[in-house]
Amino acid sequence: MDSTVATERALDAAEELFYRNGIQAVGMDDIRAVSGVSLKRLYQLFPAKERLVEAYLERRDAHWRERLAEHVERHRDPERRVVAVFDRLGEWFAEPGFNGCAWINSYGELGAASEPVARQVRSHKAAFKDYVAKLVARAGLPVQLGEQVFLLAEGAMVSAAITRSTAPATHAANATRLLIAAHRR
Repeated sequence: MDSTVATERALDAAEELFYRNGIQAVGMDDIRAVSGVSLKRLYQLFPAKERLVEAYLERRDAHWRERLAEHVERHRDPERRVVAVFDRLGEWFAEPGFNGCAWINSYGELGAASEPVARQVRSHKAAFKDYVAKLVARAGLPVQLGEQVFLLAEGAMVSAAITRSTAPATHAANATRLLIAAHRR
């Protein structure tokens, strides 16, 4: 098995297991069992579990933000794009196996103990915040609205994970509409 295939299999297994069970509950032997990649090969690819966690978060970030942008960019109206962030979050919250925000979960488990993981989490959150800020700017809305919409999205993610409900996305979308209307007055 070449390095690319082995890496993808290991990352697929890591994403499935870490997201579902939590990082600390999953050992490299679990990754081996699900991926079919030998332990020796896993450790060649990822010399430490922390490196596998970093790679998992990095790859998940790219996929997550890509899916968000694909959904949001379907809308022509710039204000509608801002609210469309919450439509996508609601879809995500409704997916079978939704288990909250992988970055918030990872930070909660390892953030204080692992600077590389904390760095990945900060990077993801900064990129998401920047994306929201750009949507807000393109809609001609005040800069501070970007921070507010970002915080509504983050709160919706946490609430959806705890309540096992899609309602937080709807509530945050409604709050965003109110903020946009207030800024337009």
